[in-house]
This record gives sequence, structure tokens and C-alpha cells, in this order.
Amino acid sequence: MWAKSKPYLISILIALGVGGLSAFLIRENVYIYAFLRKPPLAPPAILFPIIWTPLYILMGVSSAHIFLQRAAYPDNVFDALLNYTLQLILNFLWPVIFFNMHTYLFAFIWLVVLWTSILKMIFKFSRLDTAAAYLQIPYLLWVTYAGYLNFMIYLLN
Repeated sequence: MWAKSKPYLISILIALGVGGLSAFLIRENVYIYAFLRKPPLAPPAILFPIIWTPLYILMGVSSAHIFLQRAAYPDNVFDALLNYTLQLILNFLWPVIFFNMHTYLFAFIWLVVLWTSILKMIFKFSRLDTAAAYLQIPYLLWVTYAGYLNFMIYLLN
């Protein structure tokens, strides 16, 4: 039982750890969100950690699905997980750019790169495990919405 669940637990902890560390690094600047002019449909700040937690869990489960395909498709799994790692790094840095650096246009451009990386990851995952690819769809949708918020915050501020 442990051998089967270990990759999932590790993958989920990695994803949550990346998100948690990023949140820790911006903790003194998240108050800025309350003072920004925001577009229609902007959620209250309290919703962000509530939404990100299940997204990170889905990311972890999805990457574990891919990891478990390594015996059958070692090169494809390595490539897919490399792309997963890249998007995780991009994801980690976006809040730092937005909240700590206050560079909203650069943060938006960074988010577009992140969105593209997520889409590429979904494509690579879909070639190995359809369920793993589908588990990333809520993440892509949320980052699409975050792009709208980021761009509008840039325009309004």
C-alpha cells in the first residue's frame, strides 16, 4: 500500500510546498491586493488560498500519475516532468513578481508564459495519461482567470 501511495504523497507535498513557500515569501505584501483598483469579478483575497490548495493537490496527483508511467515511457515521462517542473517554477515566481516587485505588466507577461507552459504540460501529459492531463484543466482555467485579473489590475493601477 505504501509503495503505491508514496509517489502521490511526495508529489502532493512538493506542489503544496512550492505554493506554501511562495506564499511565505509574499506574506508581508499581500495586503496590497486590498488597496488595488480591481476589475469586476475580482474575488476577495481570502479565496486565493482556498482555491490554490486543491489546485496544488490536483497538480501533485497528476504529476504522480505521470511519474508512475516511467517504466513504460522513460524519455516521455522525463520530458513531461521537466515541463511540469518548469511550470512549477514559473508558478512559484509569479506572486513574487506581482506582490513583492509590484511590476504588474511584467507579472502579466510572466503569467502568459506560465499559461503557455501549463498548456504544453497538459499536452505532454495527455500523451501518457489522459486522467493526468484532465486533472490540470482546473489549474489552466484558474491561471486564465488570474491573467484577466492581472491584466486588468495593470490597466487600472
